[in-house]
Amino acid sequence: MAEKMGNEASSSGGSIHRGESVVIDHGCRLSSCGYCKSGGFTSCSHGLWAQSITVDDYQELLDRGWRRSGSFLYKPEMERTCCPSYTIRLKAGDFVRNKEQNRVYRRMQRFLDGTLNVKKPDKVEDTPNSSQALCSLVGNASSSTMVSESIAKESFAGGCGDNHKAEEYIKYLSSKIDNAVRTCVERGKIPSVQLPKAIVKKVTQQAKKKLIEVCGDLLYTSNISFQIAAVLRRSQSAETDANQLGLSKSSITQSGQLFEVSPKLVAEMLACSLDQQGELSSLSIKACNGHLNFYSSTPETASRETSVNFVSPAQSSGGSGGKTKCSVLVNNHEFSQHKRRRLEIRLKRSTFDPEEYALYRRYQIRVHNDKPDKVTESSYKRFLVDTPIIFVPPSGDGTVPPCGFGSFHQQYVIDGQLVAVGVVDILPRCLSSKYLFWDPDLAFLSLGKYSALEEIKWVKETQVHCPSLQYYYLGYYIHSCCKMRYKAAYRPSELLCPLRYQWVPFDTVKPLLDKKSYVVLSDFAKLENGASSQLQAAENSIEQACIEPCQEDHIVSHSDEESLSEEDEEMNLDSEVNFGPETSSMEVEYELKADDISDIVLDLNGVRLQYKDLQRAFRPIREQRHKDLLELQLHRYTRAVGAGLSRRMVYSL
Repeated sequence: MAEKMGNEASSSGGSIHRGESVVIDHGCRLSSCGYCKSGGFTSCSHGLWAQSITVDDYQELLDRGWRRSGSFLYKPEMERTCCPSYTIRLKAGDFVRNKEQNRVYRRMQRFLDGTLNVKKPDKVEDTPNSSQALCSLVGNASSSTMVSESIAKESFAGGCGDNHKAEEYIKYLSSKIDNAVRTCVERGKIPSVQLPKAIVKKVTQQAKKKLIEVCGDLLYTSNISFQIAAVLRRSQSAETDANQLGLSKSSITQSGQLFEVSPKLVAEMLACSLDQQGELSSLSIKACNGHLNFYSSTPETASRETSVNFVSPAQSSGGSGGKTKCSVLVNNHEFSQHKRRRLEIRLKRSTFDPEEYALYRRYQIRVHNDKPDKVTESSYKRFLVDTPIIFVPPSGDGTVPPCGFGSFHQQYVIDGQLVAVGVVDILPRCLSSKYLFWDPDLAFLSLGKYSALEEIKWVKETQVHCPSLQYYYLGYYIHSCCKMRYKAAYRPSELLCPLRYQWVPFDTVKPLLDKKSYVVLSDFAKLENGASSQLQAAENSIEQACIEPCQEDHIVSHSDEESLSEEDEEMNLDSEVNFGPETSSMEVEYELKADDISDIVLDLNGVRLQYKDLQRAFRPIREQRHKDLLELQLHRYTRAVGAGLSRRMVYSL
């Protein structure tokens, strides 16, 4: 009988021979919230320790709001936690990149082309060879004199309220314009003559009011294009007879091409060059009637994206070290004179890799300020290497992708140097992104956002081999946490209803989440048209099913330089869970009689039997109190994982 139930437990929706799921219930526990930093035990989760779990069962757990940290599975008790965490996903086939995501892609392509100017760091900590590794990646980057980028970002983040910081930032912008002018001269787009230095001015509120149309918040402007055009006209008059050549409004570049002496054209070239530098991501640059303007918004620039050819991946299914490689080769004749870099994306089974651990250690210490003695091999393995998910090898019937199902590490390697690692689970219906760590010296590449785009792309491509694999799971979304809101930018995204486990479009429930942190999302799934009477009624009914959001002063504020690192984390996805003391089994009241626990399979020191047979096998039960506590625990477990999974997975005591 035990053997028969074991076989039943290993089956999931017809997926036989994929192993069986065996879990140990840790019950509901309190922990300190890692998002709002409110202190104390303010986050409540149900925890399971998985000895093993099938990909089908873990997929169902994901669709009930569960996540994993190593072999530990956890699910927030939404109504009892200060920062409710909603599972968020995206249908990869419907995804279209927005302007910011396109900008991230172009920046990476310019870096691979060798046309992205990068400032080398003055100091690299923790790893002695990291400086040489970075130099090998940015060897051809411009080393021209510039104001420290960190000072510039600090000035902009603070709104340039301090006069000294404002002056430093204006000097920084002036130096970037001078670099752009030199670049245009070197490429023969502007004649090589002695040109004036750029002067940047801050736009006052009085000046803004006089403008007829402003795209975003105009902060700075420069009239350097008019000065350059005037110098070129004077130079042309001195060197040639304008009447004889008929070039009264043009000049000849170093490449022999005609150049129109127009402030508007000069401004457009400089704006394009500044955008290609990719170092002013906090500002958008626009040429307006010869003026070079800097705005706080980020409209899409007109720079051209470099074409990318993806080499067909060589699939490998054997052994724990099997890898899938995808090489990115850049083809762009315009940049043929620059040194190109080679990006490889390798998919490998989840195993310990010393090079990955070294990168993880640097990332945790420099980005998250972890203490070096806390970032150990054992904690790294426990968090990102250990996995209870049973590997499923590839099949030729279209039900399993060429890489198989299971836990993987996706490595990003540039010119042989490991720069980022994405920890992912590949399951029957999705790729679930768990964590990402990257080289802190390459923060300017927004590797977190870039890796998310690559993972979405992978899902799209893999649907050819495995049609059921359609979704990309981004982990948890916390609307009250500003660090998390970037996840909703991957549209069209859906949130999982914490009560009925239905997927609801994010845009539908966003107005409700703006008012309450915990919402039964499926109650309002029909409000897509936003009728005012319906919305008002819904908002009134929320009071019955919601808790108040965190106090405003408890929410962590992030400066611009902090948000770059935090948002590009992976996917910032989920940190290691450390639970506090276990709550008393009588603290939480459930309607227990609604759940049938009789068919739950129990593992008692290797003996498998259903709960309904427990009394017959161990009769009589000496203490009714022990029976009541066990039943309470099984009812909670059934509520947390669902009736179907509770009967399919083995409950180890």
